[in-house]
Amino acid sequence: MFNSFKRRLPEISIFHQPFSPPSTKALNLLRSSLSAPYPPGQAEKKSLDFNLDVIEGPPTSDQMKTILSYLPSKAVSPSLAFLSAHYATPTGSERPEGVSAIANLAQDNPNALKWPIVVDWHGGQAAIGDIEGVKGILETLRKKRDGELKEDEVDQPKGWFT
Repeated sequence: MFNSFKRRLPEISIFHQPFSPPSTKALNLLRSSLSAPYPPGQAEKKSLDFNLDVIEGPPTSDQMKTILSYLPSKAVSPSLAFLSAHYATPTGSERPEGVSAIANLAQDNPNALKWPIVVDWHGGQAAIGDIEGVKGILETLRKKRDGELKEDEVDQPKGWFT
């Protein structure tokens, strides 16, 4: 009876840099999935339904820790996950390893990060510097919308009546 109260829209954040072509492409993809049929080209399908938060800047160190936990490979070091190959990115012994140091570097030098950083906070998925990863997040949302994936067990009632 009250299951509708438990349902909530997915929260998707994009940490966006307008000067980054992949970041701009990802933002356009996310926005179009909200306003046009998804997947594109299938007019009979509805658009996706989620809250989009556009943040023009890097994530905080706490957010970076959470994002790392959402990556498919848990053995990835923070510097490999977040730092770009941009010439302004420190290398060798100057390369930061911890999320706090990477967050500080990103505040001073946004070019040091891979853009975009897209996170599905409710679904526990993240994509860093990868348009295909963003498409994967959207595909998961589509599968949930179309009933191809079951909702998390958390949303299912538990107790005597199940």
